[in-house]
Amino acid sequence: MPGHDLALLISAAREAGALARDLVARPLDTRDKPGGAGPVTAVDMAVDALLARRLRGARPDYGWLSEETEDDPARLGAGRVFIVDPIDGTRSLIEGSDLWAHALAVAERGVVTAAVIFLPMRDRLYAAAAGQGATLNGQPIRAGARRAVPGATLLAARPALDPENWRDGRVPLLRRGFRPSLAYRLALVAEGRFDAMLTLHPTWEWDAAAGDLILREAGAAVTDRRGGALIFNNPVPKVAGVLAANPVLHAGLAAALAR
Repeated sequence: MPGHDLALLISAAREAGALARDLVARPLDTRDKPGGAGPVTAVDMAVDALLARRLRGARPDYGWLSEETEDDPARLGAGRVFIVDPIDGTRSLIEGSDLWAHALAVAERGVVTAAVIFLPMRDRLYAAAAGQGATLNGQPIRAGARRAVPGATLLAARPALDPENWRDGRVPLLRRGFRPSLAYRLALVAEGRFDAMLTLHPTWEWDAAAGDLILREAGAAVTDRRGGALIFNNPVPKVAGVLAANPVLHAGLAAALAR
């Protein structure tokens, strides 16, 4: 079943990418979502509608959780659920950057079993199915092998390196980078282009679900900021931050974080 679902996710992501590439050249009709939840554009909404039609049409018994769809508690009773971010990195899209992505996942009893992260403007499609490894444009990928924390490359927002977030205020000597799409940050670690990724804030499931499986299938360890496994399809669809790296480096970073 994971492989069957993955083929569907790949096909849907490529359809979404074709639509999004066409729409970004048109007026974006940008507005702010209520409650300070950030901007949304006509591209977000059109891609959400396409994915809902394509994915839910193919798997009507699956639940649905998407950033741009009003949440339906019925998903909590579904055996499997789609977890979707139509556009991860909307602000980046609005600014004219190509660093935004579609993030699609299927979770079964809280665990992701199939996942895709697709950057349509860069034609980079990361994919994984449980037990089948992770790929970038069809080629196998593997997380980096760096073991030492000092000097490691870390994708994180600047506040993550504030002293209060680290044990005894001692911030490791890390080389920080950043990308606006959280899903893309996770994919870059799975690909081995960066050593680790960290976010300490509560994180929406649609930002993290696809990257969770792609990282695990690429040999990385992925947890919340406290070291617990990421569990999805929660009543409040958030996880308690994300830490990802190969298992040895992950352990070193986890030990260095403040409790």
